[in-house]
Amino acid sequence: MKSLIVIPTYNEAQNIESLIERILLLGIKDLHVLVVDDNSPDGTAGIVEAILKNKPNIHILKRPEKAGLGTAYVAGFKYALQNGYDYIFEMDADFSHNPDEIPNFLKAIKEHDLVIGSRYIHGVNVINWPLTRLILSVGANKYNQIITGMPIKDGTGGYKCFRREVLEAIDLDDIRSSHYSFQIEMNFKAWKRGFKIKEIPIVFTDREAGSSKMSKKIIREAIWMVWKLKLLSILGKI
Repeated sequence: MKSLIVIPTYNEAQNIESLIERILLLGIKDLHVLVVDDNSPDGTAGIVEAILKNKPNIHILKRPEKAGLGTAYVAGFKYALQNGYDYIFEMDADFSHNPDEIPNFLKAIKEHDLVIGSRYIHGVNVINWPLTRLILSVGANKYNQIITGMPIKDGTGGYKCFRREVLEAIDLDDIRSSHYSFQIEMNFKAWKRGFKIKEIPIVFTDREAGSSKMSKKIIREAIWMVWKLKLLSILGKI
């Protein structure tokens, strides 16, 4: 079974080479990496291009401008489907998602359709976040659960693995959201289609290099997305 890890990047030159090295050290057969770079001014794409010259399982998709996390993942998902991958990962480039957890995802995905790395399935497993950011995240996930009805404790998490059948069942051209709301939308559409979802515990460590992409716009989008999904579900348009 072929697996692809989709990693969106924007100014991740400080992290991307080390992250790829960590993934390759796992030695997992038929595991590939696709970096989706939004024309990072810090030269992220150039670093990846230098690596892939000698690594046939490393790939890059270069986009002309910064266009949001959601559209980057959609581009990566389409690449995965077009190139015959069976399992498709989402993963951040900043080491907040521990590469050593990848074997646990691959084990769980054998019996499930979507595996989510959860920060909140066993208490709170977050390192280096300020209290305000933690309260925001926990509150957002409770809000998401209440409004949508999804039985998912970490609906905004971005470390996950899909079977290709899930992505084939969702109209990727209809995905318009990004960041937290993108994660909620993909989870909701998978759940409403009856796919088997599994949360596995992870420890989330905030980035040590580079800067966070969090903004008020991202928060507002997530607040309204849950209501949009709820309404579309009631109208039978999910």
